[in-house]
Amino acid sequence: MEYLLIFIYAIFVNNVVLAQFLGICPFLGVSKKVDTALGMSAAVAFVLTLATIVTFLIQHYVLNVFDLQYLQTITFILVIAALVQMVEIILKKVSPALYQALGVFLPLITTNCCVLGVAILVIQKDYDLLTGVVYAFSTAIGFGLALTVFAGMREQLSLVKVPKGMQGTPITLITAGLLAMAFMGFSGVVKI
Repeated sequence: MEYLLIFIYAIFVNNVVLAQFLGICPFLGVSKKVDTALGMSAAVAFVLTLATIVTFLIQHYVLNVFDLQYLQTITFILVIAALVQMVEIILKKVSPALYQALGVFLPLITTNCCVLGVAILVIQKDYDLLTGVVYAFSTAIGFGLALTVFAGMREQLSLVKVPKGMQGTPITLITAGLLAMAFMGFSGVVKI
């Protein structure tokens, strides 16, 4: 039951993008097309889950053992960068179209504060490995849900006539704000 609560909490109640404001760069940058958003969501989910496992193990079996906790941030950044490079190589071979569609945003997963933030939150919340993986995967699903819904909304906005002063960034930010307010409706569903 605890894992189900974490799952619901991370996806809807405390969405990493809409409630914690982590991962805003890809949220605004890759959300013009739904298929690109889905590809980015899958890449972030893979990197986020794998990074959480690797950083958890490094934290508990290297940094804590040798009393090097002060190296946590730099170590986690290096691990995430290496994982993103691995995902980039795999995507280039497996799905060149998706690799091209993601363009410059794929290397930006390295600097996506969502990935680093979740890895650090798992340590701060003192989760065990399984609970941390559930939290990380759930957070990735929440990121993907927000990104995909927002991309669908932006695709629909491109089909309607928007006043000249609201075109581009203003309507995008207003739409993101409305989406964040909609997700606030889930705030009383689960308490952790």
